[in-house]
Amino acid sequence: MRILLVNDDGIHAPGLAALKAEMSTMGTVTVSAPDVERSAAGHSITLDKPLRVREVYVGNEFLGYGVDGSPADCVKIGLSEILRGKPDLVLSGVNLGANVGINVLYSGTVAAALEGAILGLTSFAVSLAGSKKPDFAGAAKAASKVVRRLMQMDPPAGSLFNINVPACPPEEIKGVRFARQCTVSYDDGFIMRTDPRGGKYFWMTGELKRQCVEPDTDTALLDAGFVTVTPLQYDLTDRGLLEKAREWKMDV
Repeated sequence: MRILLVNDDGIHAPGLAALKAEMSTMGTVTVSAPDVERSAAGHSITLDKPLRVREVYVGNEFLGYGVDGSPADCVKIGLSEILRGKPDLVLSGVNLGANVGINVLYSGTVAAALEGAILGLTSFAVSLAGSKKPDFAGAAKAASKVVRRLMQMDPPAGSLFNINVPACPPEEIKGVRFARQCTVSYDDGFIMRTDPRGGKYFWMTGELKRQCVEPDTDTALLDAGFVTVTPLQYDLTDRGLLEKAREWKMDV
């Protein structure tokens, strides 16, 4: 099995190393990851400059290819120039911090997997809920079991699964649940501060409206201690509204 491994935390992130070690038991893993952290890059791609790719080593051990672009760039160039052929799956992670709810719209981790799905490959995004002492090895092991099982189900080409692992010891994980995406938004805000030269700058803040979170969503089930799996798609068409809109009389 050929696996393309990507992330958004950067090629030196411990989550990527843990997932590479775990997935190497399933097949040949090729890493194409950002050379620096690109968290919350979303599904951006680089159009205004050339992409540079370099081989990255840890000591004498080859780690993979560092790309000075976005997570989606890493998938594109990984498939067309590094692997020069289609892998069996695209895997993105392990991200530090959950990617549930509307976070999937901002996440570079999810975007990398989404790019794989767009290109017709079965793809997975893997994230670990925030923790002061993240257990990336445990998260990678749990996620690899889910990935292995899902691949055995022979999902349609271009399938995308968003996997989130709770921040608890492996023995305390309650199980795996398929869950829909939570759509509760954040109460966004900004803290204004002043730099030494008198200029104003802003730090974004935000807190999820926890009282509105429904119990069968990825957010709630992850908080309850379950590994959550959410099938995603890149077709954002609101089909219900589309059918209704077709009845509206429009003219220009």
